[in-house]
Amino acid sequence: MEGRELRNALGRFATGVCIITTTTDEHQPIGMTANSFAAVSLEPPLVLWSLQNNSDVYRDYAAARYFNINVLSSEQEALSGEYARKGEHALKAEHFRPGKYGAPVIRNALVTFECELDATHSGGDHLIIVGRVRNMTHRPTGKPLLFYGGAYGELH
Repeated sequence: MEGRELRNALGRFATGVCIITTTTDEHQPIGMTANSFAAVSLEPPLVLWSLQNNSDVYRDYAAARYFNINVLSSEQEALSGEYARKGEHALKAEHFRPGKYGAPVIRNALVTFECELDATHSGGDHLIIVGRVRNMTHRPTGKPLLFYGGAYGELH
C-alpha cells in the first residue's frame, strides 16, 4: 500500500482540530496543531494524542510532564494554521493564558483538557502520548473546527 493512498484514505475520517500546548525546559510556551486527539477512559480520565517522531518540537513534548489539549472552534481556523507550520511553535502572548499546571490555555478554545503525562507508547512513526485529565474548562457555545479530506470545515 502506498503512503499517499493511505494518507488520503485516513483523511476521509472527519476530526476536530486541537492545539497541544506545553512549555519548554526554558519555560517558553509552545503550541502545535494536531488532529490526532482521542478519549481513552472516563475512569481514570485519560486522553491521548500522537506526536510525529521527526517533529521539530519532539523533545519538548516527549519530555513534558504537563500539556494541554485545546479543542478549537470554527472561528479559530487562522490560529490553527499559524501553529501547524514547522518551526512556528512559540505561542504569542495574546493567544493564551497560563493554565492551572503551567501549560498554556488557548483563549476561546471550545474545551481545554489540562493533562499530566500518564504514559507514552511507540506507535510506528509517532509517539502516542497518554495524559490524565487534571482540569478542564469549556465554553458553553461555539461550533468545532473540523478537518476532512485535507481541508478545514465546520458543522452547518
